[in-house]
Amino acid sequence: MSLSGKKILIAVSGGIAAYKIHFLIRDFIKKGAEVQVIMTPDAEHFVTKLSISTLSKKPVYSDFYSDNGTWNSHVEMALWADVMIVAPCTAGTLSKMVHGMCDNLVIATYMSAKCPVFIAPAMDLDMYAHPSTKRNLELAESFGHIVIPAETGELASGLSGQGRMSEPATIAQTIEDFFDVNTKKTLEGKTILITAGPTYEAIDPVRFIGNHSSGKMGFSLAEEASKRGAKVILISGPSSEKPIGKNIELHKVTSAKEMLAKVFEFYDTVDIGIASAAVADYAPKEVAKEKIKKSDDSLTIELVKNPDILKTMGEKKTRQFLVGFALETQNEEENAKAKFEKKNLDMIVLNSLRDEGAGFKNDTNKIKIFTSTEKKEFDLKSKEDVAKDILDCIEAQILK
Repeated sequence: MSLSGKKILIAVSGGIAAYKIHFLIRDFIKKGAEVQVIMTPDAEHFVTKLSISTLSKKPVYSDFYSDNGTWNSHVEMALWADVMIVAPCTAGTLSKMVHGMCDNLVIATYMSAKCPVFIAPAMDLDMYAHPSTKRNLELAESFGHIVIPAETGELASGLSGQGRMSEPATIAQTIEDFFDVNTKKTLEGKTILITAGPTYEAIDPVRFIGNHSSGKMGFSLAEEASKRGAKVILISGPSSEKPIGKNIELHKVTSAKEMLAKVFEFYDTVDIGIASAAVADYAPKEVAKEKIKKSDDSLTIELVKNPDILKTMGEKKTRQFLVGFALETQNEEENAKAKFEKKNLDMIVLNSLRDEGAGFKNDTNKIKIFTSTEKKEFDLKSKEDVAKDILDCIEAQILK
């Protein structure tokens, strides 16, 4: 797991954005981290120790003494952590941090910390834009702390502007990137094109033919390739996923024809092509200009074959290393090997809907990888870890 064994200390201060901490803790735990949470007394107005301790699997502290009189050592917690994250960081907590106003457990722990400190500010837009806040954030950065800027959007006051705490996924990715800074940039100088998600083929202005692909696998591949130094061109059908990472150029499409056109805008310039999208095989021959009204007991829609994007990539391949995906329900290996040959691939990734936890919508996947000379099988893993396995196999082929 990407944060396996890392010790993360989260300090929660008293802002409405504190509710997001539950999602951040859960994400860190899923990625293998050990999480300890401390809170300011005001934070208890927004979140409970019970909910947080349930997720973190550790007691949560907001005072120097527990109810039974036990001393909660701020020094031990500070020295235990690999990183400390103050999230949400209110204007008051930020001011206390940079000016040494040590009047609670959070500030005492912060002032004892030897590890890197990350700050995720959250406050109303006028407070965030105030000169004192700007100066305090600059002071924090001058101490060597890393500020994760607030985002723009609707605020608790009802106003809209910059001040929202950065989303948990963004904070988590910032921490992962920090730990990955020493990762070898094995794909630096390479350009990778990745297709992801489903395609939607219109029936009329409101209906379509599609599938259950979420795009998670393709987006995980894009993020992992970016960490390894590659420039990534990510072409995605309709998906709620958002890429997090440097050097990822996202292009959104809807139909198979749109995806085909977008792929071949870039295909000649790429070193590696990974076709993880679940492209619809057929589309309606005619698309109704108006919504089809319910009238008869049955409706016949004539379907025609969509262009085969992967096959076309294989036919036009010159120097590209081409990877395809096969999602099968029967005769899995035979069908995958046939697809490998027919579409002129260099590698194919097989997953079966028979395997629990694999396939569409899941956060996990279980794969087999085939090249012309070998077959590799992998256990059920998170899609982030599956992406690492796939890219490891690609590197083993292209970096020989």
